[in-house]
Amino acid sequence: MNKESRLQLLTTTYFGPVAWYQQLYRADRVVLEACETFTKQTYRNRCVIATANGLQTLTVPVEHGGSRLIRDVRISPHGSWRRVHWNALQSAYSESPFFEFYEDDVRPFFQEDYERLFDFNLAIIKKMCELLDIHPLIEESKEWREESNLSSPVSDFKPYYQVFASRHGFQPNLSILDLLFNMGPEGIFYL
Repeated sequence: MNKESRLQLLTTTYFGPVAWYQQLYRADRVVLEACETFTKQTYRNRCVIATANGLQTLTVPVEHGGSRLIRDVRISPHGSWRRVHWNALQSAYSESPFFEFYEDDVRPFFQEDYERLFDFNLAIIKKMCELLDIHPLIEESKEWREESNLSSPVSDFKPYYQVFASRHGFQPNLSILDLLFNMGPEGIFYL
């Protein structure tokens, strides 16, 4: 396989699903789509975690109006979503094997204010790559490319330890945080 064939076009994502990180890991070069129109109810501003009561979706609120290009979408400063998200993560993963090991790396995303969703997500992606010890070359698109919406996710979900699997069974393709908090440095072997 030549290097050009290992270029992956991906949309931005908020603590994206494991399949998204599988694509990132398997590429030599990743272009994040910065010029697409923001799409509601997608992983661009939401993630799914496993809790004692089942799956929970965490959504970053965005401001409406103005440019709808993903790179320009602003995070809404209203409400207490940061506190709600952090509390949900603590509740869901405090008993996981690696939560304490990574909480100091993840908590700042719920303390610092980011103005734009794309910048926030990019900072998260870079931190997740660092913690998982993966090193893709990541760049932003300069113009919208239709083929960026053709990326198909990897679908080989090997089960790994999950805190609530005994209650709900293995839940595939959750937020990368689920893999990180449950498997720690071994998470790379699931990508």
